[in-house]
Amino acid sequence: MAEIAYHSSLAHSAYYDLLNALRDETVSELRGAPTRVERNGRVYWYDSYRVGTEVKKAYIGEDSPQLRQRLDGAATIKAAAVERRSQRTRLIRILRAEGFLPIDAATGSLVAALAATGVFRLGGTLVGTLAFRLYEGELGVRYRLDDAAQTNDIDIASFERLSLAVQDSVEEGLPRLLGDLAFEPVPGLDRHRSWRWRQSHKNLLVEFLTPSFTDTEDTRPLQALGVHAQSLHYLNFLLAEPITAALCYRNGILVQIPRPERFAIHKLIVSDRRREGADSLKSIKDRRQAAFLIEILVRDRPDELREAYQDALARGPRWRERLAAALARMGSTKALLGGL
Repeated sequence: MAEIAYHSSLAHSAYYDLLNALRDETVSELRGAPTRVERNGRVYWYDSYRVGTEVKKAYIGEDSPQLRQRLDGAATIKAAAVERRSQRTRLIRILRAEGFLPIDAATGSLVAALAATGVFRLGGTLVGTLAFRLYEGELGVRYRLDDAAQTNDIDIASFERLSLAVQDSVEEGLPRLLGDLAFEPVPGLDRHRSWRWRQSHKNLLVEFLTPSFTDTEDTRPLQALGVHAQSLHYLNFLLAEPITAALCYRNGILVQIPRPERFAIHKLIVSDRRREGADSLKSIKDRRQAAFLIEILVRDRPDELREAYQDALARGPRWRERLAAALARMGSTKALLGGL
């Protein structure tokens, strides 16, 4: 296996301190009282507050021991908001000095706007190359130059059923927000169901995606986000149990990304179904990202990687065919997965 370069223990600690500070910020901004709601066998937390005589509920997140702990300490967390903001700025400086990948201003400002309006709070998950770059902090690894190349595409995915289940929506409709940021819908068959938005002067492209659970891949509404999304097969595997991540822009942005082991296995699958063919540039990039992550995960998180790989193999013959076709071109990666 190739030599893997890791960030220093200082950088790794600084990243997780930043991530925890951003997680604290989610309860620091509560306007009312945390309220527990059980729906369809799952437990969700909401911020219940009054606007005049009306009681409103803003979605906080799905129940977990970590979230309950933060909610229990919400008063203390809120009291330290100013100090925490200063701490986040200091941690960003440390990460920059330690060589963390920079985020360009156009991408950073867009993701900040999406986060502020509630996209990631309501289940939106960054996928694609931007998510891949954020595993630098999660895994503590230094990226090679050719692995870290940034694209102008920002892909955001969410489950359609989660969008319905949370019974909340972004504070500002995303079409309006994107319009204010000079994005325009990319023309399609139905201009009222656009799922791709382009910012011409920065050449940024935002795509909204959702899993397909039928034979067709069509556009579906994401009610919580106020947009339509392109449904795709295999995306449900990628979005299972996502994690939070810190994007190092200004004093940090809390986003949501797939688990790295699921990202790696999903990249193997989609590399074999690109319409441009198995040797297309996108397919090559998919396999390169998968190989890079698998090489790291075999060393550092073999159990998680093995579970994700076995999960994909158990989903049916078509899944196994996709994986086998991709791995037939990746001898060393195939050997690594075979040795788990």
